Amino acid sequence: MTPSGAPTPAPVPVLPGELKLARFPQDPRDQLRAWDAADEYLLRHLGGGPRLSGLSGHVVVFGDRWGAISTSLALSGTRVRQISDSYLGQRATSENLARNGKERSCVALAAPADEVLEPIDVLLVRVPKSLALLEDQLWRLRPFIKPETTVIGTGMVTEIHTSTLQAFERVLGPTRTSLAARKARLIFCEPDPELPRPENPWPLTHQLPDGIGAASGHTVVNHAGTFSADHLDIGTRFFLPQLPAGTGAARVVDLGCGNGIVGLAAALANPGAAVTFVDESYQALASARATFAAAFPPGTREAEFLAADGMEGFEPGSIDLVLNNPPFHSHQATTDATAWRMFTGARAALRRGGEMWVVGNRHLGYHAKLKRLFGNCDVMASNPKFVVLRAVRR
Repeated sequence: MTPSGAPTPAPVPVLPGELKLARFPQDPRDQLRAWDAADEYLLRHLGGGPRLSGLSGHVVVFGDRWGAISTSLALSGTRVRQISDSYLGQRATSENLARNGKERSCVALAAPADEVLEPIDVLLVRVPKSLALLEDQLWRLRPFIKPETTVIGTGMVTEIHTSTLQAFERVLGPTRTSLAARKARLIFCEPDPELPRPENPWPLTHQLPDGIGAASGHTVVNHAGTFSADHLDIGTRFFLPQLPAGTGAARVVDLGCGNGIVGLAAALANPGAAVTFVDESYQALASARATFAAAFPPGTREAEFLAADGMEGFEPGSIDLVLNNPPFHSHQATTDATAWRMFTGARAALRRGGEMWVVGNRHLGYHAKLKRLFGNCDVMASNPKFVVLRAVRR
């Protein structure tokens, strides 16, 4: 017996290792799998417990990183709504459904802030890296969770902390864990409708300090899961005073915009520019939209907010200026693949004479990548930790 009281999980016909699964975008050099032991543990449990042998009703999957859980359930005939903060994760889910012979429409894809329209019968949670995102999503889903709703979480042992269990208990009800299997655990939560219901604390706001350029003193709005939610991170702080101003750039892109501070500064410093905020995180885009709205009342300035894989969808030669603070992590992996896609996409989208400005840790060596790609790279500012680089499309 497991600690949940259910029989020891038995294998199910559909497991990630038996499916055609890939991350998105695919990179033949990338050896990272599109699933892990936590996904497998959950799927084995769903196939082994008599209560869950045939999932029915409104099944919600939150945090499914590359669609392994959603694809497996869809192949078994389950009606699934997947809630994900990741555009790339949702693209992976769609591609994986197609690889395995299912219509992409058989899994309803939703962002964390999208409205839930019906009560939830089963909630499956792949524990996200961000505790704030987990808690915020549980708060959002709580009104639709019934006392009889089945709630099961899964994650690697290194991802499930006391604070993780406390989030489930604080928002939904009594929570316990399974034994570990292949360094993964399950979380079992029993919804308690009698729990007090204080307000969700998210989003958070804070004021930018003085002395950082055009954005000084402005309000920043951060939805849960957004990087550096309650303060200005040191890399962006170094970047902001260095940003080009009054360039006459017609189209500016804040690539990997996060909460939108860099794009806001560019909009303030270049009043005539059309600014586009791009990120693969829906929570980041919601933050950037709210940050921009706090600075520009409705009708006074327009901007575009785009969920995308880097610069996909931009016409070649259509952009004047790209501003970028690239991430160098993908979940638990350290990689420069995302930065390289951002750089190559920016070069393709920039007009001749257009510029890309990048801030990054000195040790990441972005100057070599930019020089290789653009044929030039200038250091515009540096300190012991960070460097600001400019590359021009020739």
